[in-house]
Amino acid sequence: MSLLIDSSDITHSIQLSVAPVFLLTAVAGMIGAVAGRLARIIDRARVVEDRARASHDAEFLARATLELESLRTRGRMANGCIGLLTLCGFLIGLTIILLFLGETTNFRGHTWALGSFLTGVLSFLLALVFFFIETVMATRLLNFHMLGPGSARATIPARDAPEKV
Repeated sequence: MSLLIDSSDITHSIQLSVAPVFLLTAVAGMIGAVAGRLARIIDRARVVEDRARASHDAEFLARATLELESLRTRGRMANGCIGLLTLCGFLIGLTIILLFLGETTNFRGHTWALGSFLTGVLSFLLALVFFFIETVMATRLLNFHMLGPGSARATIPARDAPEKV
């Protein structure tokens, strides 16, 4: 593998290898978002566990156990998502290296670069599926009974009700 010194080849190889870097930006943003969700899942699980330890109410303990099981599943989904995003970031970084080496040396790594890029994109797509499933699981826990007709919110006097925008 001899290194080519031609500056136009190096400029072209940098341009070619920088294109996948934009996907790395998306991966970093997704990791931040999912890590934030995972932190909230962990915090909520700690609160539920503490309340369950202090309670002797069988009905509350049953609800707490169900919520903890759901939180565990959501945490696993978030961890899987972070793992897939990390794999994606690694594969995109490998793609950048292979493209750069292929353009600046006699190294024939374009097939490997294509494989690593497509595998990285596939792992990104799978991470998005995990993220979607986790968010759907989170919204299933919400209780919207207060917003129904005849609820306490419907009987709030007009002067105490929030203003409409």
